Amino acid sequence: MRTALRLAGRAGDRARAADIQASLGVALVMAGRTRQGLRALDTVIRDAIADGLGREAIGRLLIRRVWVLWSIGRYQEALTDADRAVMLLRGTDPVWEARAYDHRATTQLARGAVDRADRDYAHSEVLFNKIGQRLEYADTRRARAAIAFARGDLPTALAMLDDARQIVDDLEVFEPELHLTRCAALLAAGLAREAADEIEAAVERSRRQGGSATRRAELLTAASTAAQAVGDYETATSRADEALRLLRRQARPQWAGRAELALLTARHSAGAQPGDLLRRADRLAGRLERTHLPAAEAHFLAGQLALHAGQIAETDRHLATPASGRGGDLQRQVLRWHARALLALAHRDSRTMLVACRQGLALIDQYLGTLGATELRAQATRHGTELANLALRHAIRRADPWQVLRWSERWRAVALAVPPVRHKTDPLLAADLTALRHLVSRLDSASAPGRIPAALQVERRRLEAAVRRRVLHTSAVAQPRRLTGRASVGRDLDRVQLIEVIDLDEQLYVLVVRNGRAELVEVGPTAAAERALEHTLFSLRRASRNRRAHDHPAQGTTDLEQVGARLERVLLGSSTSALGPETVVIVPTGRLHAIPWAMLPSLRDRDFTVAPSASTYVRARDTVPASERVVLVGGPNLSTGADEVLALAQRYPDAIVLTHGEATVERVLAAADGAGLVHIAAHGTFRADSPSFSALELDDGPLTVYDLEGLHRAPHHVVLSSCDSAVGAPSGADELLGIVTALISLGSAGVLASVVRVDDPSTVPLMVDLHHHLRQGAGLSQAHLRARQAARSDPARRIAADSFIALGA
Repeated sequence: MRTALRLAGRAGDRARAADIQASLGVALVMAGRTRQGLRALDTVIRDAIADGLGREAIGRLLIRRVWVLWSIGRYQEALTDADRAVMLLRGTDPVWEARAYDHRATTQLARGAVDRADRDYAHSEVLFNKIGQRLEYADTRRARAAIAFARGDLPTALAMLDDARQIVDDLEVFEPELHLTRCAALLAAGLAREAADEIEAAVERSRRQGGSATRRAELLTAASTAAQAVGDYETATSRADEALRLLRRQARPQWAGRAELALLTARHSAGAQPGDLLRRADRLAGRLERTHLPAAEAHFLAGQLALHAGQIAETDRHLATPASGRGGDLQRQVLRWHARALLALAHRDSRTMLVACRQGLALIDQYLGTLGATELRAQATRHGTELANLALRHAIRRADPWQVLRWSERWRAVALAVPPVRHKTDPLLAADLTALRHLVSRLDSASAPGRIPAALQVERRRLEAAVRRRVLHTSAVAQPRRLTGRASVGRDLDRVQLIEVIDLDEQLYVLVVRNGRAELVEVGPTAAAERALEHTLFSLRRASRNRRAHDHPAQGTTDLEQVGARLERVLLGSSTSALGPETVVIVPTGRLHAIPWAMLPSLRDRDFTVAPSASTYVRARDTVPASERVVLVGGPNLSTGADEVLALAQRYPDAIVLTHGEATVERVLAAADGAGLVHIAAHGTFRADSPSFSALELDDGPLTVYDLEGLHRAPHHVVLSSCDSAVGAPSGADELLGIVTALISLGSAGVLASVVRVDDPSTVPLMVDLHHHLRQGAGLSQAHLRARQAARSDPARRIAADSFIALGA
């Protein structure tokens, strides 16, 4: 640029020389030499006005300075320049007119004037699209996504960001601002791992390509925040530390404040001593306020640290800032209620603290109603974890079991309380799911899996990404269902007894409710229960394999009894001593959901059912079947062939039977829609990396959770007999994603499924016996109990029976 400047001077082209001088000023700022670049811009604009270069030339120069002033946080000055640039460039060159509106919109957005910003962005978007400026059009789409995000419309924001990303990828350019906006949106969606992966890739690309030092510092700051969200505090600290050094050299106080806040928060989360952190957070909050920059989050961190140190006056001083004000995006509003709750906690005002927790959680309830994707709803519950835990800690400290129950229920299986969005009406989604199904069927039938063409694997990933994007873009307008018993669930459990497992601060508690009485039992470390569960599932799988090999059947069941007794001790402690003869409703935590409960001595001969929450159980119990239709489905590749389904068909002469190649996804879904009972004997796959792609294997390929979400009405009862479909992926605060939870969310009253893969030959007589009791009028959990009891004399059937759990009612 310096060479170009000399050449322009030689040619005597004053307008060209001024334009290059302004670009040089921007380049200096991007290289981290902020003061030098700003001086260059100030000089060239002053000289251009004095020389009377003309409105279009001066407007272009002003736009360069707008960007620089915006990037260093001097928003009012940037807005003044942007207003002048719009006035000068209106009706001139459409490219620069569009840029003027775009830069003014960016400045308006930074100042919080969302509606004005959106109007300006819409104007520039039309101009850029009209004149074919694809890259700048993509950036405007990104910016409008940021506005949708600020308004709380996350699905629209994600859709616009994907539009922008497609254009940028087609052009093969690197746009750091797009990665920054996507990272923020993904974090807001609770998709922390995706956010961390995306922003880390952007950081490495910036290093590799030698990109702007200004943008690299911003990417590093975002990478610190994302790493902290996934619990990688070492990476979070190193990224924030590097960003802070760069930003201080660049004289950018706003971004430097963000980086320092990220650094202090990461160190606090990693367990650093609070004394030094409190001093630094206090100084940071003061520095941000003196420079008129947002300081609420810095004050919040300082307030948390002061509360931990017992410094009440400092707690009040710092938390007063984030606790005040109105409006803002969801995260800012939740932060406000969190600050108010902590202030009340500092002054031992439990009533005000609980009100603040309740108000903050109510905000998130409303937000969940705008999200059409089950995955987003589950992940978004993370925003309420701290508020729910504050209230739950208070209830446990008071040893008040009824208050523990109310607050445990308040933030358990929240995503299931939002009416699901059916995806059947989206033809593009249906087409992608069909294409994916056919492709997976080809891959599964390949004679040599190791020789599958890489192109097919790439196409599978592309189709899966397309399906997931379409669903994540789905908006909704729904209010959470008012589940019976959120505040008085104990009164709704008069015919059953409840065991609710609570995981708080890595300690397990068990709440038992029976006959109008509630008892809270402290059990022990959560980690001990997790280790015992892992050992139990391993032992159950090994016993099932040994049965197939006819190895020591009696010895295997004896070993399993000992394993089950150990699991009960570390999971339920002494709580089972309070149980009576009534049906037991078990509500586990998300981390401890896949438990073979029938192996526990106290539950072996009891009628029990498992539910995501007591409230969900009450709703499922009161669900009425839409019809008495029975559907029997036999999938491919079972070692017993169609034996199970054909044996059941003899007991249900009017049933719809789909097997021998007729069990296609379309026919199964059509038959299952609104059915009274659906039995599916089909292998399945659980996808921990993407739970909504967990699937049942049918004749034409996988039936996924996304397919199930197209049902108009879920079947009343479902039996899944040949796969470990009871397994889900813990998500959000205490949510589960998987096939069973999808069915419960859609309205199924009860599902029978297994927590480990079961032995096909042993399952056939077990299922025949189960349906015998269902035909006699037993409920799902009662039929399961009687089938377990009948299987005691046969070790193989007993192992299979103990692998199943009844969920719902």
